Amino acid sequence: MSDEAVEAAKMPLLDHLIELRRRLMYCFVGLLVLFFISYGFADEIYGFLVQPLADILQDLGGERRMIYTALHEAFFTQIKVAAWTAFFIGFPLIAMQVWLFVAPGLYRNEKAALLPFLVATPVLFFLGGAMVYYFIFPLAWKFFLSFESVAGAGGLPIQLEAKVDQYLSLVMRLIFAFGICFELPVVMTLLARVGMVTSAGMKDKRKYAIVLAFVAAAILTPPDVISQIGLAVPTILLYEISIYAVRLVEKKRGDPEPEEDAGDGDDEEDTGEAGDTAPA
Repeated sequence: MSDEAVEAAKMPLLDHLIELRRRLMYCFVGLLVLFFISYGFADEIYGFLVQPLADILQDLGGERRMIYTALHEAFFTQIKVAAWTAFFIGFPLIAMQVWLFVAPGLYRNEKAALLPFLVATPVLFFLGGAMVYYFIFPLAWKFFLSFESVAGAGGLPIQLEAKVDQYLSLVMRLIFAFGICFELPVVMTLLARVGMVTSAGMKDKRKYAIVLAFVAAAILTPPDVISQIGLAVPTILLYEISIYAVRLVEKKRGDPEPEEDAGDGDDEEDTGEAGDTAPA
């Protein structure tokens, strides 16, 4: 290959790298701006995140509080809250920059096909966060607080005094875990479009998917049954929805319907033929 051909082949790669750097810079600057804005509202965001626990503690009565045990803990907690909020709110910005980087290499029909996924991605992410906040948190916090006890004869009471950083780390991890798991239909449908998965294959691997859903829930959630089931069950339902979505992609592409129990019919025909030719 000549030097001119080598240089011509290098230019598109260099252009892609420049474009990638530009998109990364947009993401970085956007997240940085969101971080400073979020830091200005860190107290309000903290109040929103702690509200599910505060409501339950208020019902239990008594004077309750949250504590921090290191001088710098409260400050870095606000930094963590601002960074988490910036990533959560900035998720659509990141998805948009990924789209703008990929879109120039797509045909018009491919852009039209992928645009709904771009819209669905942040919507599903926010739905996952809303589910864990409004449904899982109240149930899980009540479960954990049920282990409190009053003082017995000669004993000491067991009462929760939650640390600020530990509570917020748990809340942020759960919200992101549910948000990411809710992206399963989008991921599987995109994999189906490029031919990496099929609806028949997903049906065959359903039992393994159920096991993996519970394993992932056990890793991503606290060691309690409520939050683990709360993450595993929606993940399994989303897997079933993904099978349906993948099948729609296959129908639109003109793939043949998967044949079920075809082998049994062949065996019956073979047996019948063998019976006809068997000697009397």
